[in-house]
Amino acid sequence: MNTVTRPRILVVGAGFAGVECVRRLERKLSPDEADVTLVTPFAYQLYLPLLPQVASGVLTPQSIAVSLRRSKKYRTRIIPGGAIGVDLKSKVCVIRTITDEIINEPYDYIVLAPGSITRTFDIPGLTEHAFGMKTLAEAAYIRDHVISQLDLADASQDPAERAARLQFVVVGGGYAGTETAACLQKLTHAAVKRYPRIDPSLIKWHLIDIAPKLMPELGDKLGHSAQEILRRRGIDVSLGVSIEKAGPEEVTFTDGRVIPTRTLIWTAGVVASPLIATLGAETVRGRLAVTAEMTLPGQDGVFALGDSAAVPDKAKDDDSAICPPTAQHAMRQGKVVADNVIATLRGQALKPYVHKDLGLVVDLGGTDAVSKPLGIELRGLPAQFAARGYHWAALRTNVAKVRVATNWTLNAIAGDDFVRTGFQARKPAKLKDFEYTDAYLTPEQVRKQVEGTRALDQ
Repeated sequence: MNTVTRPRILVVGAGFAGVECVRRLERKLSPDEADVTLVTPFAYQLYLPLLPQVASGVLTPQSIAVSLRRSKKYRTRIIPGGAIGVDLKSKVCVIRTITDEIINEPYDYIVLAPGSITRTFDIPGLTEHAFGMKTLAEAAYIRDHVISQLDLADASQDPAERAARLQFVVVGGGYAGTETAACLQKLTHAAVKRYPRIDPSLIKWHLIDIAPKLMPELGDKLGHSAQEILRRRGIDVSLGVSIEKAGPEEVTFTDGRVIPTRTLIWTAGVVASPLIATLGAETVRGRLAVTAEMTLPGQDGVFALGDSAAVPDKAKDDDSAICPPTAQHAMRQGKVVADNVIATLRGQALKPYVHKDLGLVVDLGGTDAVSKPLGIELRGLPAQFAARGYHWAALRTNVAKVRVATNWTLNAIAGDDFVRTGFQARKPAKLKDFEYTDAYLTPEQVRKQVEGTRALDQ
């Protein structure tokens, strides 16, 4: 008896790019036209730009974790796990589930949107002692950790220990690092009023970056404005400086300074997911080299986008320009890739990705912000309205929009609270505990896994 199987579309990653792609596939494909499968450890889309506000307690974690199963029309099959290798020749994706089971998932078309991981360097003690800011769990943990430092400093009888616990170091002068330092400084500034035994002048925040400018994408004027806002709040901004080594109780800067601290937050950029290295394909600065239509040259049915793909930026005159790893590009690339997958299925022409950058917004907490929407430089309240308005509009569901707006309103009226949730109390939660970079296979291991499973099936 002959059976007709539907084409299998496998989407790897549930970030901005992957989710937008899946949603568009669901809307435009009839149920009998193709089967869609999504590989992700969590059945939600994380709105990363608002993560610093979760760390500071302005927003609840649920506000920016948008459920993938909320739509009643949702029909995509979700595999709870992460892709650790892809055999392009056999058209098989190797997946490690959240229960550590290794499975092979065959596909006809694959959309690679695995995102990025935190960029680290060979700095002694970094991954063992630094916190990251890439996941919801890390943001929640950092909030608990920062408040616990105030609690422990308040209870300590040792002046040296108290001073060390009240010093905080953030590495990375990009958007993530700047917003993290700004939001958490506001948290400690407000919280210390509830600790009468702590001298507020002992609380010191350090923001450092090896680059000569803070957030250079904003331009000199807005970057300088952001720097002045931080310094006015008492945050020590050091540029041209990085970490030489990190320990459990102190951090050594490359300029020779030794800062006694129990809090090192590392946000110094991102690199493409290690999954890309398993393909054995050409890369551009670690990102998969793809065409303007986001297809992988020489491979049938392989698409890549988002942080892990070097998508040519056709909106610029420079032929070597590639799209930056930002949410606005990832979301729009997801829609174009979905259209191109459908076009491939139906034998139609593919279209290239072209998008002119809409600008940048930086929320520094309270009424402080700097923004550059459509090239217009804004500061203060106008910039804050632009920043929050953009983020609010970009949230995918009305429920998420209501939750975020409610949290912002409640925080503006009632102020901060300083409750520790006990999240992962007394358990390690440093960079090495969240990235899982040792989980990925080499190209040879991928082939061996696929061939071994195939032999068992026969």
